[in-house]
Amino acid sequence: MVSTVHIIGVLVTVGLLLAVSWLSGRHVKDAHSFTTGGNSGSWMVCGALLGTLAGGQSTIGTAQLAFSYGLSAWWFTIGAGLGSLVLGLFFTGPLRRSGCTTLLEVVSRQYGHKAETVGSLLFLVGIFISIVSQVISSSAMIGSLFGISTLWASIAGAVLIMLLVLYGGIRSAGVGGIVKLILLYLCSLAAGIVVWHIASGLTGLRDGVDSIYHTPALTQYNGLDGIESIHHRYGSPFARGFFKDMGGCLSLVLGVVCTQSYAQCIWSARTTPKARNGALLCALFMPIIGAACTLVGIYMRGHYVTADELAAMQSAGEALPAGIGVIDNSAQAFPAFILNHLPAWLGGLMLGTMLINILGCGSGLALGAATILVRDVYGNFRRRMGMAAGRLSQLLQTRLSIMGILVAAVIAALVFHGSFINDLGFLSLGLRAVAILFPLCFALWLPGRFNRRSILLSMPVGVCTLLLANSLSLPGNAVYYGLGASLLTILAYRPKEA
Repeated sequence: MVSTVHIIGVLVTVGLLLAVSWLSGRHVKDAHSFTTGGNSGSWMVCGALLGTLAGGQSTIGTAQLAFSYGLSAWWFTIGAGLGSLVLGLFFTGPLRRSGCTTLLEVVSRQYGHKAETVGSLLFLVGIFISIVSQVISSSAMIGSLFGISTLWASIAGAVLIMLLVLYGGIRSAGVGGIVKLILLYLCSLAAGIVVWHIASGLTGLRDGVDSIYHTPALTQYNGLDGIESIHHRYGSPFARGFFKDMGGCLSLVLGVVCTQSYAQCIWSARTTPKARNGALLCALFMPIIGAACTLVGIYMRGHYVTADELAAMQSAGEALPAGIGVIDNSAQAFPAFILNHLPAWLGGLMLGTMLINILGCGSGLALGAATILVRDVYGNFRRRMGMAAGRLSQLLQTRLSIMGILVAAVIAALVFHGSFINDLGFLSLGLRAVAILFPLCFALWLPGRFNRRSILLSMPVGVCTLLLANSLSLPGNAVYYGLGASLLTILAYRPKEA
């Protein structure tokens, strides 16, 4: 039950981050400092990365997946951590030495402006899907807290995302990320300790899951057929299949490497070592957050059923066991845990922190999308058409683009409100990786080895293959098919240069 203390805790926490973002944003004077900062230390880089990675998918989405599939939900944050590790160890130096400010600019210097334009458009689709998922997450959280409609909750979420980044850019994301880092770890540790205490360790968590599935209708509804299948689903790291779970992890790893928002964190650092250290710090922190959220999801599975599961039990003539709660859907696992199993003051702090996570992730993604739109899409179009620089400064163009992107995201969130948050996240990250991974890597490490037409063709071929594999639910993970089609196109299609 939401209390006044919960609401006060949320408002104070969100207000704290908004104040920090506004204060840091006062130092922004031009487009360069807005989008790349240029003077960040290791902790600022870590904060900016964490502020964009630890969104609704890493917290609410991980607990939701753990509610249904146990330990395998941990792969999302493990993949995000591994992605930060790869970004720090292998990409930091080459990206900073490139002298570019966007990933597509790196590609265009080697393969031309057409590749940059096509890649930019595909890239924007992937990032936009993630922004929509953050708006959906914020809408669910705000709607649950304040009892307002989906429309107004979505608008409120988008406005808060806009406020976080509009006046601070990458610097506000970094400073806010440090505040989030502190709050998120305090809250994650608190949640993990509480779960461990009230469940009496791993044995208690397993016993809780076993007891909830003593109900035949619930077991049948979830496609389980005995204690062994229950233990496999909740105790195996590959509950959804090795190739599917590994494909999801791969999507995270490559998606982090191939996302403008995360590259901007690297470019924002004062020096290359500070950029690398910031990425390595983020790699250390992400899996710990995921572990706490996974524990919460498994605990909630042993003590709650969803409204649909309850309906299935009632249809079979079974009563709800004593002491078992009901939530509307699995996405409410973490919020319900906070409201029902923590002191109100701590619950308010955690709810505010989770909301900040979602908003911060959305703000970082919106900044990355706006940078691509202004510099890669509009900038290239203007240059090719021989148009003079417009009257609007690049900083103002970026800020207006952020506003337009978030308006479109609200509309899309209302259309796809019933979609799973993690499904959108995996699709978005996989799409970004398929669109740009090979062109980016070849431009950085194998320049001059592949012709422009094969690179240009590989982008839409790979993305279309991924989307087709996803829609047909082919075995494994759609990212395998997309990456394979992209690489084969590059290797097989070798026409003479025009």
